[in-house]
Amino acid sequence: MALFRQHTDRELTNLIAEDNEAAFAELYNRYKGVLYLHAYRMLGDEDEAKDILQELFTTLWVRRKELISISTVSSYLYQSVRNRVMDVIAHKKAEEKYIDSLSQFIASGEYMTDQKVRENELQSIIECEVARLPAKMKEIFELSRKENLSYREIADELNISDKTVKKQVNNALKILRQRIEIIAVYFPFF
Repeated sequence: MALFRQHTDRELTNLIAEDNEAAFAELYNRYKGVLYLHAYRMLGDEDEAKDILQELFTTLWVRRKELISISTVSSYLYQSVRNRVMDVIAHKKAEEKYIDSLSQFIASGEYMTDQKVRENELQSIIECEVARLPAKMKEIFELSRKENLSYREIADELNISDKTVKKQVNNALKILRQRIEIIAVYFPFF
């Protein structure tokens, strides 16, 4: 190790590019302390600062053949640490934002997807039950509820009294209520 202390950064990178592990160890020992402090000052977390150094020097060894193109090693290392710190900070912010939005969603108690599914299922059940009504009752009920016609308008259209229309709609509602209550007993999720 003492053998490489006198070498410049440029000489060390040339040796590292030739797979010299001792030169790599010298470069690591030369910069690990100041780079750690640099990362720690920005993050305030010892473990994350250590992780950044580990990742930086691992990448440096893996890409050692590319070191020859680096003009100033110290600048490259400081910039690499800074970039990695910025990535960690950005990741933390994204993570916090996600956790906050998830917390708000849970706190609001509104599970729109689940509610929408139940709403669609209930609508489907109601439509099936309406389809099972007697033909005339079904026709009157649909004119009342789907077409939004008044009892008088339905009576005029079907040539029946408005009292008959009212009675048919009331009977249809009574039948539907009973059938849906029975379904709710067996399927309490509604």
